Amino acid sequence: MRRYATEFIGTFFLVFTVCAASLGGAILAPLAIGAVLAAMVFAGGHISGGHYNPAVSLAAFVRGRLSVVDLAFYTATQLAAGIIAAFTARYVVNVNPDRFTIANADLLPAFLAELLLTFALAYVVLNVATSKDHPNNSFYGLAVGLTVLAGAVAVGGISGGAFNPAVGLAVVVASMATFNTLWIYLVATLAGGAAAGLVFRLLNPDDN
Repeated sequence: MRRYATEFIGTFFLVFTVCAASLGGAILAPLAIGAVLAAMVFAGGHISGGHYNPAVSLAAFVRGRLSVVDLAFYTATQLAAGIIAAFTARYVVNVNPDRFTIANADLLPAFLAELLLTFALAYVVLNVATSKDHPNNSFYGLAVGLTVLAGAVAVGGISGGAFNPAVGLAVVVASMATFNTLWIYLVATLAGGAAAGLVFRLLNPDDN
């Protein structure tokens, strides 16, 4: 229960920050999102692993560090936290949303952007937070936060920069995206997470 509560808290504040910053049109939104993720990873990483993202949890499962039961509970907790955070942000920042809009002609670039950056995020998490080559390191939260910051700056204008199924669902709930783009935020991110888990296992066959 302690791990699930930690995942709920971390995911809530990550998604709340994403939605509030996007709804409010914050100029430094990518920096705020990367910073809060780093902070939450530092706060809860030692308890739950600091996933706050179903795609990262899937990567950890494929990598062999999460059971199927924990994967199910982590995912359910993260999605629930994301939905609640979306409603909360929509209430706090009461404006008409116009972010995370993807034109039909840009679906493939958006899909590829989400897949690649989610892969990068999950790959970084697995290497800095689960690898035996980095036991008890102190930089993993910063590495994770900077990856999201870099991704948001690089492709935020293309796909919205979710890199996280919980964020993808939240932006739809907060009406910052339409349901016809939800599949991108779910399929591309989960595929990226699973791919990161497989690549980690291929590159680290003796790290179980």
